[in-house]
Amino acid sequence: MAKLYYTKEHEWISVEGDVGTIGITDHAQEQLGDIVFVELPEKGRKVAQGEEAAVVESVKAASEVFAPISGEVLEANDALAENSALVNEDAEGAAWFVKIRLSNEGELAGLMDRAAYEEFVKAES
Repeated sequence: MAKLYYTKEHEWISVEGDVGTIGITDHAQEQLGDIVFVELPEKGRKVAQGEEAAVVESVKAASEVFAPISGEVLEANDALAENSALVNEDAEGAAWFVKIRLSNEGELAGLMDRAAYEEFVKAES
C-alpha cells in the first residue's frame, strides 16, 4: 500500500517501497489555471529535496515543481508532454510527473499527511 505525503509547495508524493511518484496537488492546478506545458527531467537525473524537479506552465504563470525528497529520476510521465491539460483533469492521479528512487527516506518525516495538508491549505486561504 502506497503512503501519500504533501509539501507546503503543493507537491504530493506517493511512496511504495523505495520508489516515489511525484505530482502537483489538485489545489495547485486550480491556482495555476489551464496548464499549457510541462517540462520534465531526464531519466537518471539526481534531485535533492527542495530542488526544482520540473516546470509547469499555465495561461497565468510558470511554476517550478520541487522535489519533495531526494532521489534519482527513474521515469517521467511522457503522457504529459503530449497532453499537459491532463494535469487539470487528474492532478493527483494520471498526471503524475516523475517516479524517483528515494535516496533518503528520512526526509519523508518532514512532509505532511493528507489531513495536515488540507489544514495547511485552509490556513493559507
